[in-house]
Parts: sequence; structure tokens; C-alpha cells
Amino acid sequence: MAEHRSMQRDALLDAARSLLSEGGTEALTFPALAERTGLARSSVYEYFRSRAAVVEELCAVDFPVWAAEVEAAMAAVADPEAKIEAYVRSQLALVGDRRHRAVVAISSGELDAGAREKIRAAHGVLVAMVVEALGALGHTEPRLSAMLLQGVVDAAVRRIELGAAEDPDRIIQAAVDMALRGVNG
Repeated sequence: MAEHRSMQRDALLDAARSLLSEGGTEALTFPALAERTGLARSSVYEYFRSRAAVVEELCAVDFPVWAAEVEAAMAAVADPEAKIEAYVRSQLALVGDRRHRAVVAISSGELDAGAREKIRAAHGVLVAMVVEALGALGHTEPRLSAMLLQGVVDAAVRRIELGAAEDPDRIIQAAVDMALRGVNG
């Protein structure tokens, strides 16, 4: 029974990822989740009390996996510049991934304070990964620099998601250049 419930919960989360990825936060509705999974709408409410609860669960499940991929990419290289490049590239490489698309859709969505706080904390974990590398490069305020660097990454994510005129590889390279050399190019 517990295994069956777990499978249904996983199916609901997978459907939520797809809905968020296809249509953003507006697409994530309980009727749509019920339709995608073949469950009755009342069954969806047995698992999640609200859309925010679905989003919180997705963050709890997907963000650590995503952060681990970024961390692994950074751990695979030695010098601080390479770590910063890995930080930028690994996040941008995940843009097409449904887990990432869901987290991006979530971050821009209307959520309750608890869910927003969880997302902020998860982003904080990501930013903390690059603080040490920035400090090693001689940044006097590595935490501030890390937050600004994440802003560059987030802007590149949005640009790629929008299907901007530039090729995604050009956007990624520009973000890496901005991260490593600032506006001096």
C-alpha cells in the first residue's frame, strides 16, 4: 500500500514537472494533475493540500539533485576560475531539463511565504558553492559577488528559455565570459 502511494505521489510530481515545463505555474492545476495521472481530483487532494504544496515537494525533491550536479561539476576541476566556469555552465546545461524548467517556473510563480522561503534557501545553497572560489580569486566580498554572479546565470537562463535570437551556446559563453571577466570582456 505504501509503495502504491509512493508511486502515485511520484506520478503526480512527474505530471507537475511536465505541466510547469509546458505552461508555467498557471498550467499546474489539480484538474490537470488528475487528468495527467488518471487519478480522481479528490485523490490529488489526498497527496497535496494546495498547488504550493506540490511546488514545495518538487523543490524538496529536484533542487538537491540539481545542486548535486552543479557541485559535482565544480568538484571535477581544480582552480577557482574553472570552478566558476563549471558553476555557470552546469546550471545553463540544465536549462532544457524538465526538472530545471519546473524550478524556474516555480521561482517566478505566485507562492506562499513558506514555499518562497524554501526556494530562497535552496538558491542560497547554490550560491554558497561558488563563494569559496570567488574568495580564492581575491574578491573582497565573495558572497555579494556570488549573488550577482547568480543573477547573470538567471538572466542567461531566461534568455535561453525565451528562445532568444542568439544560439544557446553563445548565451552560455557570454555568461561564462561575464562571470570570469566582468564587463571588460
